[in-house]
Amino acid sequence: MTNIVNEVLTANSAYAEGFDKADLPMPPGRHFAILTCMDARLDPAKYAGLSEGDAHVIRNAGGRASDDAIRSLVISYKLLGTREWFVIHHSDCGMETFTDDIMRDLLASSLKAASIDADGWHDCGQGPGSTEGSYIEWLTIKDQAQSVLEDVRRIKAHPLVPADIPVYGYIYDVKSGRLMEVPEATAAGK
Repeated sequence: MTNIVNEVLTANSAYAEGFDKADLPMPPGRHFAILTCMDARLDPAKYAGLSEGDAHVIRNAGGRASDDAIRSLVISYKLLGTREWFVIHHSDCGMETFTDDIMRDLLASSLKAASIDADGWHDCGQGPGSTEGSYIEWLTIKDQAQSVLEDVRRIKAHPLVPADIPVYGYIYDVKSGRLMEVPEATAAGK
């Protein structure tokens, strides 16, 4: 066990002592959802001005519109009343540092952690690896604006997404903290 477990449990104990959110309703109060990256530098509550109970925040690697992300958005709309969605990717994303083929090769070599240097990604561990990674679409990113546009289009084209729900496309700049609209994505999300 590491100190992280103790730190998390101590923080939770302090949070629970003054907990006053028990009466928040399940549906988000501001009726919108954000699909964004899991990157630890992003704090959607701060960059979008959220308080607990305001919005659904769906996070994954790259903030991509995977089948599971779309599943969550559909539930957010159908059962919990969101009426607008945001796709927010960000600058300096780790998903820009590799391709599907690189990920598959790394996993085939070893399941241990990899590292990156000026020459690219390298496996740090010894096998065994697995070819199971070849069955996953890793949704890596070559161009942020293009990936936001692709994700908005993928969401809007999904047969379970109602045509009248707006989907907005943005890129969060990790250097300035600003959201920058991707106009083509927002236009596609109308």
